[in-house]
Amino acid sequence: MIRKEKLEELKKYIEELKTIKVESRIVDNSKKWIQSEPANYYLNNGLVIPRERLVKGKNDGSAAIIMPVLKNNEILTIIEPRVFTDLTVGIGFPAGYIEKGEEPIVGAKRELMEETGYYPKEIFELDSFYQDEGCSSALNHLFLATNCQKVGEQKLDENEIIRYMTFTYEELLELENLNYIKGVNSKMALVKAKKYMR
Repeated sequence: MIRKEKLEELKKYIEELKTIKVESRIVDNSKKWIQSEPANYYLNNGLVIPRERLVKGKNDGSAAIIMPVLKNNEILTIIEPRVFTDLTVGIGFPAGYIEKGEEPIVGAKRELMEETGYYPKEIFELDSFYQDEGCSSALNHLFLATNCQKVGEQKLDENEIIRYMTFTYEELLELENLNYIKGVNSKMALVKAKKYMR
C-alpha cells in the first residue's frame, strides 16, 4: 500500500500544477514548434497514400525516457503540467527530446540531469518504440538508470516546471492502478523494468 505521506505530497503537487484556465493565442504558423509535412508516399505495389508527418522543433521528435532508481531502490518520479490530460498534470519519469546528432544514451543522461539534477552510475536501454507511427517517425528510447545520486540542480527550460519525488516500485504500480500514471512512456517503463525491480 502506498505510503499516506507520499500520496498527500503527490496530491499537493497535482493541485499546484493543474490547469485552471485556457486562453487561445495566435501564432505565426512558420514559427510553430510542432509542424506537419504533407507528402505523397508511393508504395511498391503502385498505390499512393497521402500522409502528414509531425515534426517537432525541426527534428523528428525522438525522445529518451529514463526510469531513475536511487541507491535505496526508490524510483525518482516527476510531476509536471500536462495540459491535455484529464488531470492536466502528468506523473511519470524524466524524458526529453534527443538533439540532432546526439546518441540516445547521451540524451538520456542529459535530460535526467536537466530535469532532476541526478546522475546515474549505470544506465542501459530497455527498449525502443514508436509512440505514434501513423503520423510521426519519432523513435522513443527507454532507459533504466541505476544508483542515481543528486549531483546538481535542475536546469529547466524557460516554460518547464517539474517537481519530483520518490516511490517504491510497488507504489508506482499502485499509482498506475489508481489512474495517476496514464502516460504510455511511463506505463511501458514500469512493464519493461519489472524483471530488474523484483
